[in-house]
Amino acid sequence: MLLRGLSTAVPPTQLVQTEVEQVFGSQPGLSRLAQRIVSTSFGLSGIERRYTVLDELTLDGPALDEPRFYDRESGLLLDPGTSVRMDRYAEHATRLYVEAGRAALDAVPSIEAADVTHVITVSCTGFYAPGPDFVLARDLGLRAGVQRYHLGFMGCYASMPALRLASQLCQADPEAVVLVVSVELCTLHLRTSNDPDTIVATSLFGDGAGAGLVTSREPEPGERAFELDAFATRTTPQGEGAMAWRIGDHGFEMVLSNAVPSLIGEHITGAIEPLLEAEAPLVGALRDGAVGGAIEHWAIHPGGRSILDHVESTLQLAESQLVPARETLRDYGNMSSATVLFVLDRILRDPAAADGDRVAAMAFGPGLTVESALLTVRG
Repeated sequence: MLLRGLSTAVPPTQLVQTEVEQVFGSQPGLSRLAQRIVSTSFGLSGIERRYTVLDELTLDGPALDEPRFYDRESGLLLDPGTSVRMDRYAEHATRLYVEAGRAALDAVPSIEAADVTHVITVSCTGFYAPGPDFVLARDLGLRAGVQRYHLGFMGCYASMPALRLASQLCQADPEAVVLVVSVELCTLHLRTSNDPDTIVATSLFGDGAGAGLVTSREPEPGERAFELDAFATRTTPQGEGAMAWRIGDHGFEMVLSNAVPSLIGEHITGAIEPLLEAEAPLVGALRDGAVGGAIEHWAIHPGGRSILDHVESTLQLAESQLVPARETLRDYGNMSSATVLFVLDRILRDPAAADGDRVAAMAFGPGLTVESALLTVRG
């Protein structure tokens, strides 16, 4: 199966990391310890900018008469209820789902909207019904009988099972064309707090969307695509409580323990081994500490700078192999499930990624779950 038309989108409002740090670090009620954690988390995040659907979070332009998230005049971060946040989600997520989905279709002229047989939407940052799967079918003019699925509230790894499901649908029906779209509006849930886990979350998360078409149809001459070779999923023996996402009265509440990077580092080799088991040379390279040489490109979900450091060290990858992930983190932050699609897109656009090169993709989320995929560059 092939992943074609890989596309990404972000909202227009940019958040400069140093400015966001100043806002969060100056909130009343922060303890001196929390202020130090804000400074450290933001300063060492590896992020320069992020994007948000909330234009009122910026420091530019006139203040709103009735701000709901940030009062520019007072400098106070506000704390709207979950209902307000979900209203904003429905408004802005709808636009991004359609924008990203249309971009994926536009990138593959040989596939038209009427050819799409299945839609899979992904998000953990909001809910509404009729949902984004319905919106995509309506606004993109998909066939009336298009089959629709939504993978909700799975966390940062959810685009990987979405691609796996799309691949399985295409295996079952060689004529299938599956549109996969992930949209995450993480900044809707940022809040001021003295809690270290919450502070770390505020330093990392941004908004974005990724989309692609999965099909058995061969690419056009000159078209770049990914062959979807294999998928694997594993939960770590520890870490069930280290990463969680709960619905509160004032938005969704992230639990992101500082133990997550080390847990991933400890278990990443065991988590990726099942992905490679069908190809004995790759398993041998993994056990010999040479997997970085056997697999040219690594699309690692940049959940944070420390996570990338642990993966690089444990798998003995070259610094250059983590550049796509680090640059994605630098330019967009952690956009939850959409992020790995941004990393894959960066690899596919790199002229150094040659036809036949292998790509290992991995994303991490609640569980602690590791979802991975083995891909091959085509074109």
